[in-house]
Amino acid sequence: MESTNYFKIGSIVNTHGIRGELKVKAITDFAEERFAKGATVYRLSNNQYIAETVEKARVHKGMWLITFKGITNINEVEAYKGEDLYVAEADRDDLDDGEYYYSDIIDCTVQDEEGQVIGTVKEIMETGANDVWIVKRPKGADALIPVIADVVKDVNIDDKVITIDVLEGLLD
Repeated sequence: MESTNYFKIGSIVNTHGIRGELKVKAITDFAEERFAKGATVYRLSNNQYIAETVEKARVHKGMWLITFKGITNINEVEAYKGEDLYVAEADRDDLDDGEYYYSDIIDCTVQDEEGQVIGTVKEIMETGANDVWIVKRPKGADALIPVIADVVKDVNIDDKVITIDVLEGLLD
């Protein structure tokens, strides 16, 4: 059997109401598509990927509220709390040049234009205007790198290396 790669798109942080709605923290640029009615997502439960079909989804206070097909009651989803949601690799769209999946960016090494390593991308924060990469440095506080053309000069997904222009004050 062909093995499938799965990519995390969110985490179930809680239930919502009594009708089986789940509160999901999304970590995907394509949440509207991923959580659209009829979309297939996978719950990771006991090391098994379990396919679920999205019945309904809406945004409420910065979180996605999602109902899976066939679920009508909070008791059916109580056990899902804390589980992560995934999409199968085959369901991911090809991206345009200069676009990347979060999973491609996490764990990339960030270096300056002289090749000095700054750290590793550990998290991506959405700010509305632009994403910010949270970079774990070998020493000291994490660096916050705004994902803008003035700063990010090259993203090499194959080698997992990101080159940035360290603007004055960026790493202070």
